[in-house]
Amino acid sequence: MIMIQEKLKNTIQEALKMPSITADDIHLEHPTDLNFGDYSSNAALAYAKELKTKPIDLAEKIAEEIRKREIKEIEKAEVAGAGFINFFLSKEFFAESVGEAITEGDSFGANESLKGRKVMIEYTDPNPFKEFHIGHLMSNTIGESLSRIIGFHGAEVKRACYQGDVGLHVAKAVLGMKTLRDLMPDDKAMLTNKVKFLAMSYSLGSSSFSSLSGIDDFKRRVDEINKAIESGELEVINKKIYDRNDDEINKLYDWGKDVSLKHFGEIYKKLGTEFDFIFFERETGDFGKKIVEENLKNGVFEKSDGAIVFKGEKYGLHTRVFINSEGLPTYEAKELGLAKIKYDEHYQYDVSIVVTGNEINDYFKVLLKAMEIVFPDLAEKTKHISHGMLRLPSGKMSSRTGDVITAESLMTDTQKLVEEKIKDRNYNEEMEKEIIEKVSIGAIKYSILKHTTGSDIVYDFDKSISFEGDSGPYLQYSYARAKSVLEKAKGEGIKASAKKVVTETSELERLLYRFPEIVERAGKEYSPHYIASYLIELAGSFNSFYAKHKIVDTNDEISPYKVALTASFAATMKNGLNLLGIQVPERM
Repeated sequence: MIMIQEKLKNTIQEALKMPSITADDIHLEHPTDLNFGDYSSNAALAYAKELKTKPIDLAEKIAEEIRKREIKEIEKAEVAGAGFINFFLSKEFFAESVGEAITEGDSFGANESLKGRKVMIEYTDPNPFKEFHIGHLMSNTIGESLSRIIGFHGAEVKRACYQGDVGLHVAKAVLGMKTLRDLMPDDKAMLTNKVKFLAMSYSLGSSSFSSLSGIDDFKRRVDEINKAIESGELEVINKKIYDRNDDEINKLYDWGKDVSLKHFGEIYKKLGTEFDFIFFERETGDFGKKIVEENLKNGVFEKSDGAIVFKGEKYGLHTRVFINSEGLPTYEAKELGLAKIKYDEHYQYDVSIVVTGNEINDYFKVLLKAMEIVFPDLAEKTKHISHGMLRLPSGKMSSRTGDVITAESLMTDTQKLVEEKIKDRNYNEEMEKEIIEKVSIGAIKYSILKHTTGSDIVYDFDKSISFEGDSGPYLQYSYARAKSVLEKAKGEGIKASAKKVVTETSELERLLYRFPEIVERAGKEYSPHYIASYLIELAGSFNSFYAKHKIVDTNDEISPYKVALTASFAATMKNGLNLLGIQVPERM
């Protein structure tokens, strides 16, 4: 499919007879209205002045050159407007592209543009002892999709997750655990109960009491926490966690971290993510501190009020603390250490992509500038991709309060709505369970990925689970409909065949061949939303085709072609949804 683009660009370049212009300088796009062709170029408008001719005359010259060459994939070339050239692809080309999608199957749309490249993608990054909130769900959904898209470009991809297992948030949770120790579940308790206890402990240690009013001796425990915080016990516990020198603190810490990681593992399984590397701040802290101290004497970092900082103002940025006044490394120092540890000890990547929320954009600019000075080779390999916030209609939720919207609660609430929606469809128990799980996760993921990566999202429950329109379930349902048609064709003994070229090209054919281009663009721009938007348009086209045509018809000589077109759609939709990290039910 991408070959036809190159053929068109090269032909236009040769028609211009300008050695200074390469095929890369020729712009091609798909007209919004298919009546204006399958490709359009503004080359005549762009270069007419340089060639001292009128755009319309140059456009006619290029179009005539295309016609002379009788390119089999091009049915006709027309000049439109002030000098645009519209290209219409041939019926033979569309038939070949339909067959190609069926033949290539799961690899249709893939390319080798990144073959031999090693890419590490870090995403999700939930902190043990805290909730896995909807921000982590955003990062996971985007990071997982990018991992699949980049892998589809031939790269070797390693998935990484970086978790804050030390710091004040951990100290707050441990302090809360100490205060609630009599309520601590035993080892045989269900993981959900352990997670609930950990959440209560963090809320108490964070002086957030709104969700804790039902616990025994509420007032006494609150008073106890407040006194402990006022006396500086939080800072003492924080230091003990770093130093691992207190048996009681170590036991509480180890228990809490284990519970958190098991809980996160359950969520990753539901979301379809498997990490190759899990990094922890405890591992990166000492090394990051050492790097900062070593670069103190050469002026990269400076002392300030007992801390060590990076003066970002020198570079049009702002100052960040890398080692605090207590001698402990901050997130910044740990991130610096992490970049080196990733590369030296685990995976010698060509590119390291880090996916985070956009609230730390400015922080990351400072970090990358410091890295550029200390580890210039790693800074050059590092790319930061930031996403917006996911909000419910009630507004943004923060894990610093008791009013937390967790990823799990969002998934559960969406799942309940899907369950209610399909309750009268007479599925057997096993199929119903599969559909509910795949559709609910697909609904959330699509709601995130249909937007540009940096934009904020208000999650609409009803729209997200709709089986019509702009939603994940609509795409899944369209795929299942195509599979049902193919099953019927099999029963009727009609085999898919793209050999007989039809007299009239459908809109579906004129969209299907674009998939490899869409994948290529999504990879180059790190933007899954291109695939999401394309799939919605493709599904709408297929459903219109389905409504207008009897696809399976033993008395119709072109039925095998219509079945092939359906099979091509199914292969494309499955691959596209897989790149978004969305599973496809075979029946719905």
